[in-house]
Amino acid sequence: MPTPRRRLASTCIGTVTAGLLATGAALATPDENRTEDSGTAMGAYLAYGPDGVARIPHLSRWLGGKEIRVGHTYLPGDQWAGIEGRVSFLEDWARWRLADDDRMFVLNVPMQARNEARVPDQQVARLIRAGAEGEYDVHFRRLAERLVSLGVPDTVIVLGWEMNGVTYTHRCRPDPANWKVYWRRIVTVMRAVPGQKFKFDFAPNRGTDAIGWTKCYPGDDYVDIIGMDSYDQGPGQTFDDQISQPYGLQKHVDFARAHRKAISYPEWGLFRRGDNPEYVRRMLQWIAQHKPLYHTITDYCPHGVWQCKQNPQSTRVFRDALTPEVPGPVVPTPVVPTPVVPTPVVPTPVVPTPAVPTPAIPTPQVPTPAVPTPQVPTPAIPTPQVPTPAVPTPQVPEPSPVETSPVAPTPVAPSPEVPTPVAPSPEVPTPVAPSSSPSPSPLEPSPAVPEPVTPSPDVPKPSPVTPSPVATAPVTPGPVVPVPAPTPAKPLPQPQRPPLNSMQWCVPINFGEWLSKLVGKQSVCIKLDLGDDSGFWPF
Repeated sequence: MPTPRRRLASTCIGTVTAGLLATGAALATPDENRTEDSGTAMGAYLAYGPDGVARIPHLSRWLGGKEIRVGHTYLPGDQWAGIEGRVSFLEDWARWRLADDDRMFVLNVPMQARNEARVPDQQVARLIRAGAEGEYDVHFRRLAERLVSLGVPDTVIVLGWEMNGVTYTHRCRPDPANWKVYWRRIVTVMRAVPGQKFKFDFAPNRGTDAIGWTKCYPGDDYVDIIGMDSYDQGPGQTFDDQISQPYGLQKHVDFARAHRKAISYPEWGLFRRGDNPEYVRRMLQWIAQHKPLYHTITDYCPHGVWQCKQNPQSTRVFRDALTPEVPGPVVPTPVVPTPVVPTPVVPTPVVPTPAVPTPAIPTPQVPTPAVPTPQVPTPAIPTPQVPTPAVPTPQVPEPSPVETSPVAPTPVAPSPEVPTPVAPSPEVPTPVAPSSSPSPSPLEPSPAVPEPVTPSPDVPKPSPVTPSPVATAPVTPGPVVPVPAPTPAKPLPQPQRPPLNSMQWCVPINFGEWLSKLVGKQSVCIKLDLGDDSGFWPF
């Protein structure tokens, strides 16, 4: 595995970077190299200090504007002061991280001082036991406080990376049991600092190496991410070997899934086999397929593809795969006018809607019967004119042997009265010549007083015998009005005429046709009493 000394070798990095930034790279973009953007945060280790921060935007432009979301660096492990974070470049990385909420700061933290001094296994075992007993707690507490104070409490801590190998003093093989206790103690101490939000990444080297890395796993409660460093080197000759080998890429994915943890690839790149575009292509496809939380390529020689000119083919594959696809110019599609075929207008026959007349139901008009107010005429009673009797000279009749029979008065049949609208004049009786026969005793007929008839409010029905002098109002015929049947009029009582040569003089009174029908014909009779001994009778 690459050592931190090569990671921190600024001379090589500066030389390579200057050439690449000046010339750039004009490379093709074949579609076969493109991988679908999985949304995984991508970064690169460009340098440990301020230079690494400054190169990030240049890498982004080289990749066609792709966003570099991960800033990755290492704490020096030669002294405990470096492990405690008492280095100035942490402030540069903190400012970069705080400039965008979507960014991620990944920090590799050694677990022992003199981390690359090739300390023998027996001494490593004693250091592990000292750490498990809490001898180094203070150093990690100070680191946690430093990160929180810089405003990066959510830093991803890659603690004791590649612990299954033989390179670093913080390796696991000399005492795996106490190593796991030591890991848990560090995590517990750092999580106890107020304000922290750290994520701890357990990142072994791919393959078995010195010990199977699962034997160093400290437990789910003390691990947030299960990572893996994977370079193009043995064991395994092909990328498929790297997948299927014991403790290889497939074992890594399966183990993390079984423990419900996210995966990561904090370090990957070329090594020992030179320019290998097939490895770069397959690794990028693997990352796109399994979607780790983040990945960072180690970009300096011999591992890199941007700052290292000795891997041009791998550089082309890397750039083609990660450069965002730029849409080409929009070529307007020629508009071919569609011939307008006139649609024959077929007139829709207008079917007249038959007008159904609404039957007008006449409201039957019930005539209000006009009840005429009976006009009772005041009867004009004529004043009877009493003629002054002329006294004739009495002639002495000559005696005759023949007795004369008294002449009976001839009865006069009353003529039918013809109604007239004019009130009739009172009738004057015609005087009859007196006869020489002895005068009969005058009869005093009792005048027939008709019963008073109360006029009815009903409309008088027309009589065929005596038409009424009052004209009735025209009646508008109703729907069905039965024709009234005429009721025969009852004969009115006729006044009895006094006998001739009577002492009683009766004058008929005409009240008009309508009242006469109502009360009957009446007469006014005057009786002249000249005395029985007067010997005078004018008629």
